[in-house]
Amino acid sequence: MRRRNFIKGIAISAAGWPLLAGAQQLQSAKRIGILMGYAEDDPEAQRRFAAFQDGLARAGWTVGRNLQIDLRWGSGDIERIKQLSGEIVALKPDVIIGNTTPVSVALKGTTASIPIVFVIVSDPVGEGLVTSLARPSGNVTGFINVEASMGGKWLELLKEMAPNVNHASIMFNPDTAPGGGKYFLPSFELAGSKLGVTTRTAPVRNVAEIEQAISNLASEPGGGLVMMTDGFLTVHRAEAMKLAATYKVPSTYPVAAYAREGGLFAYSADYLDLFFRSASYVDRILKGEKPGELPVQVPTKFELVINLKTAKALGLNISQILLATADEVIE
Repeated sequence: MRRRNFIKGIAISAAGWPLLAGAQQLQSAKRIGILMGYAEDDPEAQRRFAAFQDGLARAGWTVGRNLQIDLRWGSGDIERIKQLSGEIVALKPDVIIGNTTPVSVALKGTTASIPIVFVIVSDPVGEGLVTSLARPSGNVTGFINVEASMGGKWLELLKEMAPNVNHASIMFNPDTAPGGGKYFLPSFELAGSKLGVTTRTAPVRNVAEIEQAISNLASEPGGGLVMMTDGFLTVHRAEAMKLAATYKVPSTYPVAAYAREGGLFAYSADYLDLFFRSASYVDRILKGEKPGELPVQVPTKFELVINLKTAKALGLNISQILLATADEVIE
C-alpha cells in the first residue's frame, strides 16, 4: 500500500515537471518593453517589428524560452505615447526599445534607470536623449535614421525629378517632428536658394491641415512637396499621398516603402536594416553592457525608390541617369 502510494506520488510529481520547468524558464526570462510610434495595423510597421525580432532570434533570444516582450503602439498620437510610456516603464523591463523621436523623449522623461535603445530618431543630441553620439552617457543609446543635411537632399532630388518645381513646402507636425520641425529646415532652405526654389514650411496636426497645405501648393504652378520624417506623417502617409496625387503635386517621401505604396519617390535609410541592427544593442545590454557606453549608430544602407507609374500620372519624364541610379524602379 505504501509502495503504491509512493509510486503514485512520483507519477504526479513527474507530470508536473514540464509545467514547473516552463514556469521557471519564463520567470528567469529577460523582459523587453517596446513602444512603437506607428499604428498597429500598418503593414510597414509590422515589417519593421519583424526585422527587430529576426535580429533578436539571430542573437539567441526566443519569446517564451528566454525572452518576454511587452509591445505597445503609439499611433503618432503624442498624448497616447505619453500614457503608454508610463505603462511600459511600470512593467520594469530589462531594456526598452523606443521608436521615433516623441516616443524616445517620453520614455527618457519617464525613467532614468531602465536602459533605452531608440531606433528612428534623427537628432538625439538636440532632443536631449544623449550627450554625444560617441559617448551617449546615461541610460539611452540607439540608431539614428537621417542627418540634418537630408532636408536639402530631398529638395535636390525633387527638383531633379520635377524640373518645373519653383516653390516647395516641407511638411511636418510640430508636436512629433525632429526639433519641432526645425531640424531639417536649414539644409532645405539652403538647397532652395541654390536651386532657385522658394521654400516654405507646412506645419500640420490633422488630415484636414494636410489637405489644406497640399491644396495651397497646387494653387500656384510649379508647387512641390517634401514630407519630413515624422511619426504623425508616417501614420497618415496614405492620406497625404492620395492628396498629392489628387492635386497633382510632385512629392518626395522620407521612407522607401512610401514610394512602393504609390508615392512619387523616396530617399531614405533602410529602415528594416536599422530595426534589425537595433536588436544587437538590446542583446549587448541584456548581457551586461551599459547603454551610455555604446555609441549611437548611423545608417549604413540607403535606398532611392522611384515610382515610374506615379511619375507618368503626374506627366513627369524621369531622366535615364536618375533611373539608373535608383535602387528600385516601380513600373
